[in-house]
Amino acid sequence: MNRNLFLNITSLTGLGIVLNPSFAISPIQNKFTRNQLIGKGNPDISGDSYTSTMHKETAKALAEMSAAALDDNIKIEVVSAYRSFQRQKEIFENKYDRYIGQGLSPTSAIEKIIEYSTIPGTSRHHWGTDLDLIDANAPRPESVLMAENYHGKGPFCKFKEWMHEHAESFGFYEVYTNNANRKGFKYEPWHFSFAEVSIPMLQEYKKLDLKSILLEEKVKGSEHFTDAFISQYRKQNILDINPQLLS
Repeated sequence: MNRNLFLNITSLTGLGIVLNPSFAISPIQNKFTRNQLIGKGNPDISGDSYTSTMHKETAKALAEMSAAALDDNIKIEVVSAYRSFQRQKEIFENKYDRYIGQGLSPTSAIEKIIEYSTIPGTSRHHWGTDLDLIDANAPRPESVLMAENYHGKGPFCKFKEWMHEHAESFGFYEVYTNNANRKGFKYEPWHFSFAEVSIPMLQEYKKLDLKSILLEEKVKGSEHFTDAFISQYRKQNILDINPQLLS
């Protein structure tokens, strides 16, 4: 490996990053605008395609991790990176319209959507820190983002083993872990987050009035987002993640 750092986030307000004693990294800003946090613009996002657009610090760390993986004949491929508010809104509202058209009530449609998809303005992909990853050197199944591809005789088992051993040393952590006690979004062995940036963004994100934002942005179905629903969604879908990504 050509980088051996382990991120230990120690502060909720001023992000203290403790590395190997020989390293020193300037702290990432811990103040972000509303629009940055909900995917409506971020000056630190760069890239020229759907799979290369991400936070600039995420891109640097990914390049180093990819180079190390290639030494072990694993070619890390990004299948999803930054996703804007508008794109997530399109995904959510298309599903909402489809389920309503099938006869579901608004609340049932929303519950069905959030089994696998985030409400616009709440996706970690809005930050440019979260990536869906596969091994391009492995046989490519028809549907790449399926948990069975990473277990048993799945094509991405070698990739999963490599990431389990090395990803954290590059600052990447699995978000939605295979923990039976975890609520919210289902297990995603392909989804990794660059902690150095995503942790301070999450700390700022938690200060937002999510219900007001969704009403203001006129997301379809938002009039059915009760206080109880928002509270549960926040607790389960936003915060019930890998504990190492919380603080």
